[in-house]
Amino acid sequence: MPINIQRLLNVAMVLLAWLTVPFLGVKGIIRFLPASFLVTLIEGINVQIGKRRKWWVFFNKPKSYLFGEFPFNIGPHLVGSLWILKLTFGNFTKFILLNAIVDAFFAFPFAKICKKIRYCKLVKLNGFQFFLYVFYKAFILYGLQYIFEKRKSL
Repeated sequence: MPINIQRLLNVAMVLLAWLTVPFLGVKGIIRFLPASFLVTLIEGINVQIGKRRKWWVFFNKPKSYLFGEFPFNIGPHLVGSLWILKLTFGNFTKFILLNAIVDAFFAFPFAKICKKIRYCKLVKLNGFQFFLYVFYKAFILYGLQYIFEKRKSL
């Protein structure tokens, strides 16, 4: 895939995600941003580990976090975390189920599409392992939000 198309996809992914943020409402953003932001930071650290271990590869040039994983982190991951918390917080079963559905979509059909268009591909992880890689952070996200909610009520 030509570099310009990859950059266009990166920009589109981030923009489309952030265009939905106003629909969260100011209260929703303020309430759920701290936990979502912290989990996105954790994901940023995890990405560095995955990159070094070659769990995946991006076909972009230059091969950097800024043009590879970063758009996913500040776009779909951060904004998706906000939305999932907004829609499900308070009902752990619903939260986990929605996360499992979204993460399964990301780990299976979306990963196959990315490989097909030569955007990125899994190397040392299979689809199920990648699903577990993205899914385990749901528990951290919910736990952080729970802690923030408890602190507010004190």
